[in-house]
Amino acid sequence: MTFTTAHMSVSLDGFVAGPDQSIDDPIGRGGMALHRWHIGDLPPDGVDARWAGKLLRPRGAYVMGRNMFGPVRGPWSSHGEEWRGWWGDEPPYHAPVFVLTHHAHEPIELKGGTTFYFVTEGFDEALRLAREAGDGDVDVAGGASAVRQALAGEELDELALDIAPVLLGSGERIFDGVPPASLEILEAEHSPLATHVRYRIG
Repeated sequence: MTFTTAHMSVSLDGFVAGPDQSIDDPIGRGGMALHRWHIGDLPPDGVDARWAGKLLRPRGAYVMGRNMFGPVRGPWSSHGEEWRGWWGDEPPYHAPVFVLTHHAHEPIELKGGTTFYFVTEGFDEALRLAREAGDGDVDVAGGASAVRQALAGEELDELALDIAPVLLGSGERIFDGVPPASLEILEAEHSPLATHVRYRIG
């Protein structure tokens, strides 16, 4: 059976993105502060570097929300230049990525083995396709809504959180509407920039 995970940076008050996300501010106002632990120069054997390795380890396939894929809204044809994601010509996934959307789009194949497939039938169908397509674990790569749907559907085996010492006050909250669940701490470490915790979902 495919192992399904999610790994997210989060503020102390539960937000994975700040308010007013845009093409110029993709994680919202203040959102970049959640990612200081893995963006920038890291000691080669430091706590943050180890968890960055966990975040970036290869998976068989990914599921992500349209908001994670990009800032475009509505029908794809209403935008001039085709949006191909935040990551340039060679995204870091190197595997199939199934993007949740209400608007159909042909797959986008990029360098390094990443192909974005656009799924209009909802989270359950995207997860099914990812489990069938990949050769390994499936990761729910974000954003908040996709992870909430995975939790609500009891589809996650593990959840890793990198908890930044930041209060955002508003934005995209990860646990709103998620039913009660039992989480077992499997691993925890901290640095000056984040407390890293890996949970088993019970």
